[in-house]
Amino acid sequence: MPASLPPGLPIVPHGPHDDDHTGAGGTGGGQDPGPFPMSEDEFDAAVTDALDRIPPELAKTMNNVAVFIEDDYTPQPGEDPDTVLLGLYEGVPLTERDSWWDAGSLPDRITIYRQPILDICASREDVIEEVTVTVVHEIAHHFGISDERLHELGWG
Repeated sequence: MPASLPPGLPIVPHGPHDDDHTGAGGTGGGQDPGPFPMSEDEFDAAVTDALDRIPPELAKTMNNVAVFIEDDYTPQPGEDPDTVLLGLYEGVPLTERDSWWDAGSLPDRITIYRQPILDICASREDVIEEVTVTVVHEIAHHFGISDERLHELGWG
């Protein structure tokens, strides 16, 4: 992952579509698979379903974390303006929290970005799969698991 990108799940352009800045590449026929048309309510339901799939034992250990859905990620000053994220974890991972952390700390924030996910998906099933992978990926950051380890485990 390029150092200029924030933690999260970046899409780094690769393959034959690098020069046209379309994101995740194409289907081989010169066209991208998406965007898949899905209402905000349907997308919200897909995120809720992904969160509901978290094993209860694991969900109980999540502490002070909120999940949001936004349309798109806006690159921050100093970032590559073409940065595209599917999700972003912002906060202090459980593995880094001290006894002082709980006193007045704002919740960690997981944001799932709707449009970039729809842009790379060709079907409802693709959207549900991508949302699930993104939700698991960002929750793993809450537990202190790095991008490198997530890629090794197949969740990157």
